[in-house]
Amino acid sequence: MMTKILLVMCSVFLTASAFGAGSEKEVLAAMNTWKQAMLTRDRAALETLYAPGLIYVHSSGKQENKTEAIEAVVAGKDKYESISLEDMAISLYGDTALVKAKVILRINNGTETNTLLLDVLHVWIKNPVGWQMVARHALRLTPQ
Repeated sequence: MMTKILLVMCSVFLTASAFGAGSEKEVLAAMNTWKQAMLTRDRAALETLYAPGLIYVHSSGKQENKTEAIEAVVAGKDKYESISLEDMAISLYGDTALVKAKVILRINNGTETNTLLLDVLHVWIKNPVGWQMVARHALRLTPQ
C-alpha cells in the first residue's frame, strides 16, 4: 500500500513539475515577445500581450490602461533602444505568473538617450488567448 501511495505522489509531483517547467518557458517566451514588441513598436503584438484591464505603472508613478500604454509605445516620443532583463525570477500560481526582474532601459526622447535602471514586477495570467500581462509596476533604482 505504501508503495502505491509513493508511486502516486511521485507521479503527481513529476506531472506538476513538468507543467510548471512548461508554463515557465511560456511566460519567458511572453516576456521576450513583450520586449521585442516594445523595441519594434509593434501595436498588434502589444494588443495581444496586454489584457483588457491592464494596469501599467511607470517608475515615475504615472499609471496607464491598455490603450494608453500601447499608444505611448507606438506613437510616443520616447523610443526604446534596448531593454535588458536581469536577475529574472518567475513564480507560478496556477494560471498566474509573477515576473520580477531588474530592467535596464535605454530610451531616446528625440534629443538624448537616457538609461534607466528599474526594479519591475510583471503580472501575467493565462487565458484562452495565451499569457497576457494584467499589471506592471516599476521602481527606479539608483545605480550602484
